[in-house]
Amino acid sequence: MRYPVETFTAEERSALEPHFSNLDRPVFALTNLPETVKGALFARYSRYQGTLRRLYLDEFAADAPAGSRPFDGAEGERAAQLYERIFIGYGDDSVAQLGGAHLACEWVSNVLTKVLQRGRLAAYLEQSTRYIPYDAPMEAGAEQGSPGSWRYWRNDDLGPEFGAAMDEIFSIYSQTLRDVRAWAEQRWPRGDEPQSAWERSIKAKALDLLRGLLPASTLSHVGIYASGQAYEQLLLRLASSPLPEARAVGAMAHEELGAVIPSFISRVGRPERGGEWISYLEQRRRDTERWVARLGLDRREGPDAPAVELTHVDGDEDLLLAASLYEATGLPEAAIASRIANLDPIEREEVLADLVGERGNRRHRPGRGWEAVRYRFEIVSDYGGFRDMQRHRMLTCQWQSLNPDLGAGVPEEVVDAGVGDEYRRALEISRAEFERLESAGMPEAAPYALCLGYRIRYVLDMNAREAMHVCELRSGREGHPTYRAVAQAMHEQISAVHPAIAAAMRHVDSSSEPRLERIMSEIRTHRKRAALTR
Repeated sequence: MRYPVETFTAEERSALEPHFSNLDRPVFALTNLPETVKGALFARYSRYQGTLRRLYLDEFAADAPAGSRPFDGAEGERAAQLYERIFIGYGDDSVAQLGGAHLACEWVSNVLTKVLQRGRLAAYLEQSTRYIPYDAPMEAGAEQGSPGSWRYWRNDDLGPEFGAAMDEIFSIYSQTLRDVRAWAEQRWPRGDEPQSAWERSIKAKALDLLRGLLPASTLSHVGIYASGQAYEQLLLRLASSPLPEARAVGAMAHEELGAVIPSFISRVGRPERGGEWISYLEQRRRDTERWVARLGLDRREGPDAPAVELTHVDGDEDLLLAASLYEATGLPEAAIASRIANLDPIEREEVLADLVGERGNRRHRPGRGWEAVRYRFEIVSDYGGFRDMQRHRMLTCQWQSLNPDLGAGVPEEVVDAGVGDEYRRALEISRAEFERLESAGMPEAAPYALCLGYRIRYVLDMNAREAMHVCELRSGREGHPTYRAVAQAMHEQISAVHPAIAAAMRHVDSSSEPRLERIMSEIRTHRKRAALTR
């Protein structure tokens, strides 16, 4: 195809080249520009008759100091002013999505990681307890606690009892990790597997089995990439939290984001905007708690075993078929549904199978027609498994506060390894410290004390397309046994109400025998590394 090609003078090309990946094609990227400049460019773009490169020359290049990198060390005063004007005049939310930033939040508890990652419109990366051991104290000079302290969040308000309990739990974790690893080496001898792949899989197995011992106060690092709009909501959420750690991290995040994308988050610090938002969120929380108490719902009870229950289904297979065909027809939805209703069962299965396709791997997923059907699950699983399920963004996740009332299990393989009693002792220390903090009037902080093996109740509400992704990904043989069991149970219950939809989820792994989960992945990694060195 032929596209119009702009011509630029030598002076114009010199101004454009540092900031546009090419000057002669209709698709290009912006480079070496601050986020506010990029946001202002795109915001102005919507009401500018010419091209983006010409817009930069007309309205932005003049702010670039001659002989140096434009806007170096600052966003550019004129660009910031333009962004502010457009931000108010063109619509807050759409403009606030046009720029973003990378933010690292380090030494945060596993309680806070869930608050940080609650927003949908962002990308998150968190340190994994499945790959990183917590079996040694932090190095001297670490910010948290005294030199040589274990890696958990602490605060003087929690009292010395909290530190003593956490120290004991981490000591148990450290010792049992060595014992479980030695047991796993005997249980799954190396055989013909590459030495490095086998060693990594043995380590992963031991970490998986003992993840439930780590308390929710365990420190982690979280990397975030988000738009200005998403950061604004994150800062409001942190500022309105009853958790002191959340407010402290929120204040630091506000300061750091203000150094790189100040215009995008400027409303947060304004009393008439961010102040009112924060007051609204705080009042909403208080009103919710008041009605919970008034309705007699402020009790804690539930099953003492893991559970997965499909509580609500919206739509059926006929609706999914009609929605899947919709974009290829010129007919109203009702007419398509009427034709689908007249199909016999064999034809219906044939149509659904053809529309799904062969699906050579789990990344091959059907179209948006699958979003016409929804499933709502109520789940009780250990907190460690919940952390993995909560990471899915294209669904609705709601969770209750972590407490010891739903109990905690001891993995059978931990018992087989001979450390079951020590595992139970750590759980009991954890529960006792939770109860002490709660009785001392610190209910928001009490979950810090609980081991990740304690169970939590939560809801996952998702469409069939996302259910396919969740069930297939989380049931994979290399996954943690906790969330594998949840994904397998979800698939079974979908199969009971919509067998054809469940049958299309052909990459669900329903096996459950004890295994060295990570060995195949490690072998594949070993082969790739070997191929690169040849």
